[in-house]
Amino acid sequence: MSVLDLAPVATDASVGEALRHTTELARRTEELGYRRFWVAEHHNMPAIASSAPAVLLAHLAANTTTIRLGSGGVMLPNHAPLVVAEQFGTLEALHPGRIDLGIGRAPGTDQMTALALRRTMEGLSAEGFPRELADLMNYFSGEDPGPITATPGLGQSPAVWLLGSSGFSAQLAGLLGLPFSFAHHFSAQHTLPALALYRQHFRPSRFLDKPYAMVAVNAVCAETDERAEWLAGPSSLSFLKLRSGRPEPLASPEDAAAYPYNELEREFVRQRREGQAMGSPETVRRQLTGLLTRTGADELMLTTMVYDVEDRVRSYELIAEKVAGGLGRNA
Repeated sequence: MSVLDLAPVATDASVGEALRHTTELARRTEELGYRRFWVAEHHNMPAIASSAPAVLLAHLAANTTTIRLGSGGVMLPNHAPLVVAEQFGTLEALHPGRIDLGIGRAPGTDQMTALALRRTMEGLSAEGFPRELADLMNYFSGEDPGPITATPGLGQSPAVWLLGSSGFSAQLAGLLGLPFSFAHHFSAQHTLPALALYRQHFRPSRFLDKPYAMVAVNAVCAETDERAEWLAGPSSLSFLKLRSGRPEPLASPEDAAAYPYNELEREFVRQRREGQAMGSPETVRRQLTGLLTRTGADELMLTTMVYDVEDRVRSYELIAEKVAGGLGRNA
């Protein structure tokens, strides 16, 4: 199992505190034996401080020793492929064998912010993604030599993953023989079709002999189901406000519990929580076992968006100590 962290910014905390908490979490999950720790690229979102994955990963790598670190992901439409190759080539050169480069096709933000990042609409379409991905991969491999050499980059290739929340990247990952990570945590209804497409289209490559699928899932584990439900309230409210165009820092559990949900909003929250993992260790074990059984995933990536860093750390501790050892697929 692995970790996806968004560096959540709480209402009464600063961005600096959020980033220090992410660093603390990376160190603790390394101690607990989690396989990798990824950070996601998002922009124009007051509740999320992980807008610059390469910069944050350099800091995390300097504060850990063994856990794999990566992007979950870098949103390629926001960047020139050469810049990504140089950034992650630098990380791989400094920390060889520890860096993952997860690549996403969506901008990770609204279109206006995406345009501000790229400064042109060129490259923001889905049609341009395979070409830009090919350019990025070539900067690492040098298989098609051109007039530009990525330094660092050429010969310093991180492990490249494709990320997705629909079928497009699933098919592309399969055709290229790359590992694939699906965003079940916000697109649960598309998980099984996307994984089927990935495995159906998979072609062995220099990267993989057979498909390797990871599923990212929301996970909040506490001593009781009721406590976990309470801790998950701020994340549900944050996602609701984001989807309604009113992004805010992460509310406290008390404020989230007091929010006057209407029926449509309650249904939105209910649907978002379907297929995720929330509850006591026994409940979370049952939910994650069901997810493994349904998806056949090779790896689970847990993301825990709760208000206090102590509760975030405790959730990962409980899963490592009381859940992971009993996980398996039902026959």
